[in-house]
Amino acid sequence: MIEIIVTKRDKKSLTKEQIEWFIDKFTKNEIPDEQAGALLMAIFFNGLKETELDVWVKAMIDSGERLDLSQVLKPTVDKHSTGGVGDKISLPLVPIVAACGAAVPQLGGRGLGTFGGTIDKMESITGWKAQLSNQDLIKQLNEIGGFIAQPGDKLVPADRKMYSFRDVIGCVESIPFLSSSIMSKKIAEGTANLVLDVKVGRGAFMKDISQARELAETMVKIGNNAGVKTVALLTQMNTPLGNAVGNALEVSESIQVLKGTGPKDLTELTLTLAKEMLSLAGIEKNPQEVIDNGAALNVWEQMVKAQGGDLTNQVPVATDIRHFVADKSGFVVDLDALKVGLSAWHLGAGRSKKEDQVSKTAGIVCLVKEGDRVEAGQNIFEIHVDDPSRFQVAEQALVGAAQIAPAPVEPRKLVLERIV
Repeated sequence: MIEIIVTKRDKKSLTKEQIEWFIDKFTKNEIPDEQAGALLMAIFFNGLKETELDVWVKAMIDSGERLDLSQVLKPTVDKHSTGGVGDKISLPLVPIVAACGAAVPQLGGRGLGTFGGTIDKMESITGWKAQLSNQDLIKQLNEIGGFIAQPGDKLVPADRKMYSFRDVIGCVESIPFLSSSIMSKKIAEGTANLVLDVKVGRGAFMKDISQARELAETMVKIGNNAGVKTVALLTQMNTPLGNAVGNALEVSESIQVLKGTGPKDLTELTLTLAKEMLSLAGIEKNPQEVIDNGAALNVWEQMVKAQGGDLTNQVPVATDIRHFVADKSGFVVDLDALKVGLSAWHLGAGRSKKEDQVSKTAGIVCLVKEGDRVEAGQNIFEIHVDDPSRFQVAEQALVGAAQIAPAPVEPRKLVLERIV
């Protein structure tokens, strides 16, 4: 182990055998924490070359089982987002792409930090279960065309251990670690095609476009080198996506998209990603059609029902709803995703640590978007309160979230770059 640490400390390349040995022993808890930490910190500063990273990712995948999708009869394609405020796109996207004839194996996670994860959102639905056996996952792909589920404990256990380890030693913001964490899970889930949505801006993990571009390029290379056709879009996350921020609120807004009545920006990005996925899967179909004819909503209902979800019950809504008003008249020229996300987090929609429970109903609804005209005293945010003791700090977080000026500004582009 000392030899491996010194190799990377001195900016040399690790061999295939060294990487495979480390990942295996690390996963089995056979390496002292201080030595594992020393290597990860050396990698944090000195990086991994493309060949090293490909071996690293494969070794992480080989620490557990792969989901074998060879029995799935349709072309498989998935999407991964690096996450952002109001980013609920997986929920409408999976049934839309499935309704177009693809199989979409969406293994999602729980959120940590400002926003809830895909699984947190879905658990707002009464009775819905996140865990499925591998046999049931394949059955659901063949019969319905998609699932949203939580990965089992046997899928990439090396990543689960390394994720929490990196957090406590200050090694989270690293391109090799971020890219290997995301791509090991996506490759292990067995999809043949993958679209990456890498968020950039205040409300995203990556604030800087050059960093986001490097992450996207690295992940695209890892995917393609592993035999998974991969493309990435860089998309802006300076402003919230859609109007709703909060778990149950985002489920309701996702259903609006499937009914054709969702917010313009959310619908536009969902359709853009759907087209990318269908193109990779070799399916020539306009995703707007399956919204218009109700096929996508039908697939959503089948997916939810197959995992125990009860759609006869309404998605829960907070009983305590308060408002935040505009302090002057004019046009909304900036809507700060980070401030809105923090406000929702203060209300209980996100976690401080992974053991925390998230509120199903707490959150923020943006009643205005950038470019909208507002009058002084007009309601601009709807605050959905689950725990009244959290309200004051959440309200304070919204101060300055909406900037109002005498004249409107050019609308922001949703998609900044496409990386292949």
